[in-house]
Amino acid sequence: MTRALFLDRDGVINVDYGHVYKKSEFDFVPGIFDFVKKYYQMGYIIIVVSNQAGVAKGLYTKDDLAIIDDYMKKQFLANGIEIKDSFYCIHHPDENCDCRKPKPGLFNLAKEKYDIKMDESIMIGDKMSDLEAAHLAGVKNLVFFKGKYPAMNAPFKYKVITSLKNS
Repeated sequence: MTRALFLDRDGVINVDYGHVYKKSEFDFVPGIFDFVKKYYQMGYIIIVVSNQAGVAKGLYTKDDLAIIDDYMKKQFLANGIEIKDSFYCIHHPDENCDCRKPKPGLFNLAKEKYDIKMDESIMIGDKMSDLEAAHLAGVKNLVFFKGKYPAMNAPFKYKVITSLKNS
C-alpha cells in the first residue's frame, strides 16, 4: 500500500478565479511546487481530486478540462514532480452523484486504483467539503488551506494553514 497527498485543484494548486479552464487563467498558487515536492520526495503519490461542475454547466468541455489537466501535470513535471492521477467530478451539483465532494467517491476511486493507505494519506483543500470528503474516505491528515473560503467547525480534526510557503 502507498500513501497519497491528495490536492484539491482550484484554490490549492491554482488561484481560484471561478471555473478556471484556460492556460491564460491558470495561475499557480505561490509555493505549490516546493510544498508538493517535499511530500513527493518522501514517497507520497500525488493525486488531484476536484469538482469541475463547469462541464455540466456548459461553461467548458471535457476536452478543455483534459487540456488544462495536461498543462498542469507538465508544469509539475518541469518542477520535478509527477502527478500520478487526477480525479474530477464533472457533474452538476444538483445531480447528487457519489463523486462530487463532500461525498467520498473520488477518493474511493483513487484508493481502489492505487491501493492507497488512506489513514496515512493527506488531503489539502480550501473548502470544508474537500476535507469532509477525505474524512469520509478515511483520510486522517486533513489540512485546510485558508484562502477565500472560511474554516468552520467540523466533526473531525484538521489543521489550518494560510500559506504553502514554509508549510
